[in-house]
Amino acid sequence: MTTTLRRAACAALLSLAVATPASAQTAQGDLSVSASVTKNCIVSTSPMNFGSVDVTNGQSFESTAELSVRCTSGTDWAATADAGLGTGATTATRRMQNGAHLLGYTLYTDSARTNVWDDGEGEAENAIAGVGSGSTQLTTIYGRVFGGQNGLPSGDYADTVQVTVTY
Repeated sequence: MTTTLRRAACAALLSLAVATPASAQTAQGDLSVSASVTKNCIVSTSPMNFGSVDVTNGQSFESTAELSVRCTSGTDWAATADAGLGTGATTATRRMQNGAHLLGYTLYTDSARTNVWDDGEGEAENAIAGVGSGSTQLTTIYGRVFGGQNGLPSGDYADTVQVTVTY
């Protein structure tokens, strides 16, 4: 066999050896995966609008708003409301303002308007409570502007009540 032929034969054998796949090996390991779901709540409200209030007729005016709470499933929650920003307001008698003029009203947790929605402190302690389901839970808030506030001038009256959800 000539040198050239030998080289060609060696090259052919060598290419077969390189082209032959080696026996594959594997190794395995575990990847740990974890998470911690935290308790969370989201709260929002719709506005309460009493509309046009005629203070001359001595009647009370009523309105409603919605409290929307969405908490992590299984999370106990309680929603309270402060007295608002009106001068001299309490949770029993909140006050919408128009300059120095005050229009009294109250927020309630029931349609009969007997349970004042308060700040959770003191004697009444009328919070709105629930247990989170992961979905939005709606609660109606009931309001009443008291009749007999005849001495008030016309104008726009407003207040802001802070709602706190404790969970």
